[in-house]
Order: sequence, then structure tokens, then C-alpha cells
Amino acid sequence: MVVVDVLNDPGGKELLLSKYGLRKVPVLAKGDKYAFGQMLDPFAKFAGLSMPGAGRLSPEQLYGKYGMVFEAAQRFARQFPAERFRERVIPHRERVIRTLCYHVFRIGESFLETWNGAEYSVKIADNEPPDSLQTGDDIAGYGASVWKRFEAWWRGLDDRSLAREVKTYYGDVSAHQLLERCTWHSAQHCRQLVAVLERMGIQADRPLTPEDLKGLPLPERLWE
Repeated sequence: MVVVDVLNDPGGKELLLSKYGLRKVPVLAKGDKYAFGQMLDPFAKFAGLSMPGAGRLSPEQLYGKYGMVFEAAQRFARQFPAERFRERVIPHRERVIRTLCYHVFRIGESFLETWNGAEYSVKIADNEPPDSLQTGDDIAGYGASVWKRFEAWWRGLDDRSLAREVKTYYGDVSAHQLLERCTWHSAQHCRQLVAVLERMGIQADRPLTPEDLKGLPLPERLWE
């Protein structure tokens, strides 16, 4: 059993694509079988590991934390100088700041689409911002509109256990599990936006605290 390391192994990305037809990480592979690391439970099961004490936040807790993430990302998007909004997030990756800000909210919008019957596909949240979203204010406004839809969705739920199964590119999972994944995914990108602001010499407006992020299975490293 090996971990395909696409960051440090020059042939890692090619191996993923040629042998497994995969473009997303993390992936744990053994022979012709593999498991995505997007969900920790099946990932650990595939690796033959137990997860004692790996508690999961309730849907209500996740919803509350996701609201904080959306609010924070709107604040951060508005802080980026217009003349630097199309700089790369980090030098060796293609994604620019404008796209990353949009991506934080697009992840959440993709959850709502999946709840309504779409498949959470590999590329569902990876599209570029539309031409109508040019500035940090524009993208923050888009984020606010997505969260209004989230609030309406939450108010209209008959069963807030989110036990319903939804389709994703890494298998059928409960909506509860997908909401957890989307929440920590957006939160991780919020951490990155703070780092980019600080690199520019800009103090982020009320960064998320460890208490805000408590209970989310965030990657240890900032750029994983």
C-alpha cells in the first residue's frame, strides 16, 4: 500500500492519471484498488486503521461553522487590492486570488446543487468566476447570495439529520458527510486567504480562531 505523493514525487501525478485515471488527491492505492481521502472513515477502513474517538460534528454545528466561514471569506475578499486580485495565490500553482475567493463560496453552492440531485463531481466546484464577478466586492456579494440560499435550505429541512445519501465522485455518502467535507474544504481555503493577505502586509479582518474551526478535520499543512 502506498501514498501517491503528487507534491514531492515528480512521477506521482502521472501515476495517478495513467494507472488509476485520477486527478484528485489525497488517494491511498493498493494494487488496482484505491480510496479517496476526502472522507476519513472509508479512507481509514481501506488502510486497515481504526479511528477511535473520531467524533463528527452534528449537521447543526457544521451549519453554524459554515456560516462563520462564509462571513470570514467575504471579509477577506474585500481586503484584496484590486490591482493584485489576479496574482497567483502561490507562485508554483495556476490559481489566482480572484478564483480562490470565488472557490470558497462555489464549494458551498455545489453542496446545494448536490442536495438537489446533481453529482458532486471532480470538477463541480473548480470553475472560474463568471465575468460579472471582477472585484472582491463582487465575489463577496456572490458569497452572501449563496449563504442566503443556505439559510433558506436549512429553514426548509424536515429532517436535519442529513442522513439522505448523495452522489459524489468518491462514492455515495450521507449529506451530513458531504456537508462536513464542504465546510472544512472552504475553511482550509479561508486559512490560505489569510496567509496571502499577510504576505501582502495586510492584517486579515477577524481571522477564524482555533475555536471557530474546532471539530473540523482540517489538513495539518496550509497548502495541502
